[in-house]
Amino acid sequence: MAGLFFEEFTVGMTFQHPIRRTITEADNVFFSALTHNPAALHLDEEASKKTEYGARIVNSCLTLSFMVGISVGETTLGTAVANLGWDEVRFPKPLFHGDTIRIETEVAELRESKSRPDNGIVIFIHRCFNQRDELVGVCKRSALMRRKPK
Repeated sequence: MAGLFFEEFTVGMTFQHPIRRTITEADNVFFSALTHNPAALHLDEEASKKTEYGARIVNSCLTLSFMVGISVGETTLGTAVANLGWDEVRFPKPLFHGDTIRIETEVAELRESKSRPDNGIVIFIHRCFNQRDELVGVCKRSALMRRKPK
């Protein structure tokens, strides 16, 4: 089990996740089609050439999915009870096909669960950077985490 139990996290703990991922055109097109998002910004290269970006951009929901998914191995794999939600999701710069991302996770808050004594709540801040170290995504994620077995 790679994930940490509630008691193993400390506020300020930061993870530099080792997985890097180059986002491909196929990733973006498949994800957009699979999630029924027909936005030309993700699917229509000719229309996208006329936008301020000059090309298709990666679906922001895919960026969010990579931010969280890449973080799982070192943080919540096998120790999460549930994902409770995402807050303050922002995409300050676009991602393009061919960009390579890396993810950083910081533990922002820890609190006891009032209704579930065997669990605690961890608030993570996930940050996504492109190959130029530009911040392209950030979110807070609340996770219900298992405590160490007694």
